[in-house]
Amino acid sequence: MDTADPAGPRIDAPHRELLDQVLDKWSLAVLDRLCERPCRFNELRRAIPAVTQKSLTATLRRLERNGVVEREVTATRPVAVTYRITPLGKTLRHPVDVLLAWADAHLSAIERARRAFDEQEEGSLRTRSRLP
Repeated sequence: MDTADPAGPRIDAPHRELLDQVLDKWSLAVLDRLCERPCRFNELRRAIPAVTQKSLTATLRRLERNGVVEREVTATRPVAVTYRITPLGKTLRHPVDVLLAWADAHLSAIERARRAFDEQEEGSLRTRSRLP
């Protein structure tokens, strides 16, 4: 990240890739759960019912690759795998909380902007559909 830029830090490709991988829809849900306590795979699936097995597996692998989550394999029958947040992963809590606070503070303005945009798009579609 270039901190010499007077406009603020730039978001370069490595930053975008990392943020895409740790702040996506399922990663946030997984991290939220793992901040409470370590969980096994099926516990996470039950806690996040909308996630598919494939998506959860991919999410956990990405988070593990980035050092945010670790997995512990216990040699039992069947093999038990427990996921826990790492110390590095715990450092994400504050920035995520700041983003959530921003969203809470501005959600009504964002919803108004969305409605205005959707109404404008709907009107534009009606106008285009009437053109020959």
